[in-house]
Amino acid sequence: MNSFLTGALTAALGFSFAAEVAAEEWNVSVWGKRRAFTEHIEKLAELVSEKTNGEFTMNVSYGGLSKNRENLDGISFGAFEMAQFCAGYHPDKNRLITVLELPFLGVENLDQEVAVSHAVYAHPAVQEEMAQWNAKLLMTSPMPQYNIVGTGEPRTELSQFEGMRVRATGGLGEAFKAVGAVPTSVTSSEAYQAMESGVVDTVAFAQHAHLSFGTINQAKWWTANLNPGTVNCPVVVNIDAYENLSDEHREALDSSVDEAIAYYLENYGKLLKRWDEVLEEKGVEKVMISEDQLIEFRQKAADPIAAKWVEDIEAQGLPGQELLDLVKEELSKAKGS
Repeated sequence: MNSFLTGALTAALGFSFAAEVAAEEWNVSVWGKRRAFTEHIEKLAELVSEKTNGEFTMNVSYGGLSKNRENLDGISFGAFEMAQFCAGYHPDKNRLITVLELPFLGVENLDQEVAVSHAVYAHPAVQEEMAQWNAKLLMTSPMPQYNIVGTGEPRTELSQFEGMRVRATGGLGEAFKAVGAVPTSVTSSEAYQAMESGVVDTVAFAQHAHLSFGTINQAKWWTANLNPGTVNCPVVVNIDAYENLSDEHREALDSSVDEAIAYYLENYGKLLKRWDEVLEEKGVEKVMISEDQLIEFRQKAADPIAAKWVEDIEAQGLPGQELLDLVKEELSKAKGS
């Protein structure tokens, strides 16, 4: 009897230990506060926990683990297992995905943004570049075309952009620079203060960010149709952490990506539907730029900036034109479907 009980106790302890070993807890580094921009990450954590009966959990930290511009570095040395960052924060570290931040690519909605982003993420050269940071691209954080909110009198003519201080990063910053504006890359968290103190006259954000970071509360006007482009903000995982997952947990993670993106798109769609109400509530004038001014903007900022991007990327021995062609091809497919 004693032998039987000892054996049973040993087996029970062994099972308990195995269950403990099987449990997985990841730390996820994002910034700001929970908002439309992070809902796919929150949904991903929820789905993974459900699919693994709570054995695989994710702790989403809003600024507690790292600064947003240092998230990729944190991933590289394993400070946390998952993170979100934006390509324009450090284009020298993620050169190839900056193709998605080129101005006036022609992306019209969030579904198209997902399609072109994930096509680029799947390209071998892109994956190889990100692997240098021990990062695996998991999913995008699709955002609509950026538009600017501003102080003072509305700027409806490109000539009024001359000398305009605008918070814009990456390809958007280059686009505004092409028409005489002065871009600055203060972080999203610093944008409100930059407007309030007069460091910038205008801020380029997607709608959710104007709400989340309070820039809409400083604004007198908003450009409804400037649509110069957007930024690309991937969610990445540490390669070592990903490869160390059990087959069951890895499947739970991989199979949850499309569901998380679908939830994100549905949630963001609700925000876009009420955007005009938000402008009215806050007394922000909706400014429409004339078509001839938009054409002039595209002529100055689209092809020249794309051509320069390809030249710079290919000078580094990387497939610039191939990636730009891939974006155009995938965008054409997405529009056709």
